[in-house]
Amino acid sequence: MSNEQQSGKMWSGRFRSPLDSEFEAWQRSIVFDWQLLQQEVAASKAHASALGAAGIVTADELAHLRSALDDIAAEHASAAGAAQVRDHATAEDIHHYVELALTEKLGSLALKLHTGRSRNEQIATDLRLYVRGQIESTVSALADWALALVEKAKAAGDDVMPSYTHLQRAEPVLIAHWLQAYVQMLLRDMSRLQDCAARLNFCPLGSGAVAGATLKLDRWIAARELGFTAPTANSMDATSDRDFVLEYLQALTFVGLHASRFAEEITLFATAEFGFVQLPEAFSTGSSAMPQKKNPDLTELVRAKVGRIHGSAAAVTLQLKGLPLSYNKDMQETQEPAFAVAGTAQMLGLLARFTAALAFNTGRLREAAENGYLNAMAAATYLVHKGVPFRKAHEKIGNAVRFAIDKQVELGGLTLDELRQFGDEFGSDFYEAVTLDATLDCHDVIGGTAREQVRKALAQAEDQLRAFRSKIAVEHAQEAIHAGA
Repeated sequence: MSNEQQSGKMWSGRFRSPLDSEFEAWQRSIVFDWQLLQQEVAASKAHASALGAAGIVTADELAHLRSALDDIAAEHASAAGAAQVRDHATAEDIHHYVELALTEKLGSLALKLHTGRSRNEQIATDLRLYVRGQIESTVSALADWALALVEKAKAAGDDVMPSYTHLQRAEPVLIAHWLQAYVQMLLRDMSRLQDCAARLNFCPLGSGAVAGATLKLDRWIAARELGFTAPTANSMDATSDRDFVLEYLQALTFVGLHASRFAEEITLFATAEFGFVQLPEAFSTGSSAMPQKKNPDLTELVRAKVGRIHGSAAAVTLQLKGLPLSYNKDMQETQEPAFAVAGTAQMLGLLARFTAALAFNTGRLREAAENGYLNAMAAATYLVHKGVPFRKAHEKIGNAVRFAIDKQVELGGLTLDELRQFGDEFGSDFYEAVTLDATLDCHDVIGGTAREQVRKALAQAEDQLRAFRSKIAVEHAQEAIHAGA
């Protein structure tokens, strides 16, 4: 391949020998980074604006560049358009593709766009824009699921269930309290992702290949146009930084872990052995062999997804380990793990609808909460209020439980004389202290399962989530106005 034959390459001038054809096909990233086309167009428009302000392109040229870039974005917004990018015969990567498409529209004017920039800063910018967008959709989906959990908790009211430690029944709690535990997890997930978005929200454009742009570009122009907080502070760091990809994937690992824990509990609770929930038929499948089966496919798949997410985070960790500054081709491998988890928001959307359709077998849950000595802690607390040290109270109630097991009754089924063999502190008021309502309400602390505390906690969580949804709506409206401008 002569120098003239290689002219389609973005780096052709230095080389005389042709690329090995198998290597050329193997190293091309267009087969996956086609997903960054919209981000590449947005970043290119912003760079064009900076070139215009620096006098590198005229106002008329700037208008043509930006209009043609808009056309490229629109032409490739559909699935067919995206496939055209992915299957392009010669483009090395998304940057090359957009340059080729722009050249078809504008001729030599298109070649001015690469003045003062490098693909190193382009991919760093495109990936930041992509991850920022994925975080926005994931956080929004988390809020939807959290609100579905809150609505389910409100509908559950004062219905009860057993809680577990070591997978052994522990104490009765409100179903709403159990659901609220997952709401708190999701609120933390939203916070982690928002923190990641805030840290990545700095613009690499103007960093050049490694040392900074060779033109006196106003880097704030591109940063503001793309909605970044500010330009990045160091060109070497900007072009080699993929912390934000790893942090995003690690934050998603928490999302996957929490979704998996919920899925595991629902899968268990839906078994005949538990019988606590009815699986929604719209999210379940049957068996090709056993006609009676209703299988929890959604929760089983959710439980598995954390493996893919965590695997992506582990892959990026190993890809970045030990890389010298600044850009290295290894970093191309950080893109596919980020793309591989793009279905997380869809999974969360399914979980929101699944949660809304989930039905609790409240009678079975109440029976499980009222049996098995789940009021033993409340009974020990009763003795504490009588002045018995907790360690002694624990021992006395433990002995009473053993006696009740032998007699095959609950603690409330023991007579006062039987109770008093374990201590003179027992009185007739004991029975009221160990009812289900009293057992719930003795946990009357912030974060406890007392009925009034749970109502307050749900109201607070709902206010947080609805305020957040309103904030998202306002931000989207502002973005739309900015985009129109």
